[in-house]
Amino acid sequence: MLMIRAIVRPERTGVVMAELNSAGFPAVTKIDVVGRGKQRGVKVGEVVYDEIPKEMLLMVVRDEDKEDVISVISKYARTGEKGAFGDGKIFVTPVEEAYTISSGSKGL
Repeated sequence: MLMIRAIVRPERTGVVMAELNSAGFPAVTKIDVVGRGKQRGVKVGEVVYDEIPKEMLLMVVRDEDKEDVISVISKYARTGEKGAFGDGKIFVTPVEEAYTISSGSKGL
C-alpha cells in the first residue's frame, strides 16, 4: 500500500476529487493547508505572501494503482498557465498497515 499526498491549488481541488472518484478512487481526505514552494512565496509590490493557501489530498492506494492516481491528479491539478508555478506537488510514501476502526479489519 502507498500513501499519496497531493498539495494542490484550492480552485482545482473539486475537479481533481471528481475525477479521482470517476476513476474509481473515491476515498480521499482533504485538509486546508498553507505554505510556499521553491518560489518562496509571491511578491506583490513590497508585500511578500509566503503563506499561500493550498489543499492537501491524502489517499492510501494499492501499489498497482499508484500511476493511475498520480496521472489523474497531475492532469486535473495542472492549471495549464504558461510559466505557472504553484500548481502543487505529489508525494508517495509506503504504508505498512491500515485498519478500519469500526470493524477492526486490516487492509484497505
